[in-house]
Amino acid sequence: MPVPDQQSSVQDDADTESRTIRVVSYNLREHTANGELAALAEASDADVLCVQECDSNDLATSVGGLTLAASTKTNRLGLAIYKRDDRFQVKDFSIHSLQKSLHDRVLAPAHERLIAMHLHDEHAGNDVIVASFHASPLTATNSLRRKQIEAAHQFVRDLSSEAPAIMVGDFNYPWFQTNLRRKIESHGFALSLSDQPTYLRYRKFTGHFDFATSVGLHIAGVETLPAGISDHRPILVRAHYEEPAAAAGTDEASAA
Repeated sequence: MPVPDQQSSVQDDADTESRTIRVVSYNLREHTANGELAALAEASDADVLCVQECDSNDLATSVGGLTLAASTKTNRLGLAIYKRDDRFQVKDFSIHSLQKSLHDRVLAPAHERLIAMHLHDEHAGNDVIVASFHASPLTATNSLRRKQIEAAHQFVRDLSSEAPAIMVGDFNYPWFQTNLRRKIESHGFALSLSDQPTYLRYRKFTGHFDFATSVGLHIAGVETLPAGISDHRPILVRAHYEEPAAAAGTDEASAA
């Protein structure tokens, strides 16, 4: 029979696990890595899987215990979100176009560059926004991508101004990230890069292309996962909700 300290430790571990969400993001490279999604979801123990550059007409309805919750319909290079049905209920979602680059106007790869989804996490008793994002490619300017990111954050907050939120995807922003971080923080979000570069195709273009922005969550880590057949490596974001006790303490302090 466990002693009280052991019981407390087990309970603490269970509470921590229930307040942790594991979000994976993967750019499928024009859908070529679609067949890897089931194994990726299982190996990463993902709660939510966000994909970019998918063919929405060729997505499985479930992969690795996750169910397809939403996908774009008009894109040549689409977006989708899978989620764990035994944990999350969809309250609302929205799909958005963002400011177009010249590349977008000429080649029309993606009319819609954001899916934002309002979920209720039944394990933690929290609402959370999860979004899959794909910025314009490197042929566009950093200034345009910053405007896309700012607009995407606003659409995320339009779903809920209070729920914690995380946006993952292909930001196509491997350089000059100090300025990007300042801009993101001015939106009230935080920028989290992964532990290793995520882009593999060209040596001179290696860098952190895929990362996360968040608000109201503690990001415990962003791990770059092993490479598949895509030119992007997937990332795994471990995020924690704010502890209820900490939230209560903050409220009391504000009232004082």
